[in-house]
Amino acid sequence: MTAVPADWIAVDWGTTHLRAYAMGAAGKLAEASSTEGMGSLGRDQFEPALLRLIEPWLGPGTTRVIACGMVGSRQGWVEAPYRSTPCLPVDPAALLRIETRDPRLAVHIVPGLSQSQPADVMRGEETQIAGALAWMRNFDGVLCLPGTHSKWVQVSAGEVVSFQTCMTGELFALLSTQSVLRHGIGEGWDEAAFQTALSDTLSRPERLASRLFSLRAEGLLAGLPPATARARLSGLLIGMELAATKPYWLGQPVALIGAEALSQTYGSALQTQGITARILPATECTLAGLAAAQEVK
Repeated sequence: MTAVPADWIAVDWGTTHLRAYAMGAAGKLAEASSTEGMGSLGRDQFEPALLRLIEPWLGPGTTRVIACGMVGSRQGWVEAPYRSTPCLPVDPAALLRIETRDPRLAVHIVPGLSQSQPADVMRGEETQIAGALAWMRNFDGVLCLPGTHSKWVQVSAGEVVSFQTCMTGELFALLSTQSVLRHGIGEGWDEAAFQTALSDTLSRPERLASRLFSLRAEGLLAGLPPATARARLSGLLIGMELAATKPYWLGQPVALIGAEALSQTYGSALQTQGITARILPATECTLAGLAAAQEVK
C-alpha cells in the first residue's frame, strides 16, 4: 500500500468488514479494506487489525481516527452507549475516546442511537444520516436505509425524530439459503414477478406466510423459474416492509441510502405507491457523516 499522510482517518467498521479512508483537506486520499470485521475479533485484536490497514497513512505525530458501526457495539472494541432520540444524528461532543497502545492513534467511536418506544437501535446508520443531511440541507422527511436490517427514519430540523427497523434483508437471506425455499431460489431477476408479489403483499399482508410456501409448491408443480422465485420472494418481503412502514413514507419526501442495486429496487417499489425517492450514495454519506462527527466544535 502506498504511504499517504492523512490529516485524519475515517473508519466504517461493520460485523464482517473493516473499511478505512485516508482523509485530507480535499476529501478522500486513499482507501483500504479487510475482512477483519467486528464479528471475527476479540477485544485485544481490534487495534492490531486497524494498524494493519492504516499504518502507511500514519505520520510521526498523533492521527485522529473516527470510527462508526459495530466497532462500538457490546461485542466490539469498546461499547459506545447509545444516544436517545430525538437528537442530532451525530454529535462531536459525544464521541467515545478509546485508549490505544500505539501513541500515534487517537481513536474515537461514533455512538449509535436508541429509541425507547417502540424499542429500537441503530449503529452506523446514524453516520450515514448525518452525511445525507450534510448533502441535503434543510431536509425534512424520511430516510430509508435498506439492507440486512432496513431503517426508516423520520428527520426534522436536522434531528432524528423517530425510526423503525425491519429485518427484511436478514429474512430474505435466511429464507433463500436455509429454509425449504432454498431449493427453488436462484440467480437472476424477473421485474414483473417482483411487482406482482409486491402489490400482493401490500394489499393483503396477512397472506404472507401462505404466499411464501406457494413459491416452493409452484416450483415443484409448475417448474417456477429460480430467477422468478427470487424476485417474488423479494417482492413479498419488501411489500411486507412497505405495509409496516406506511406511516413513515406516505405523503413524505423520501431519500434512500444503501447499495445501489438494492436502493434501485426499493425506489422501484416506492414508485408504485406514487413516491419518487432520491437515491444517495452510501459510502459518500458515510464519509460526510464521519467528517461531520470529527469536526471539533
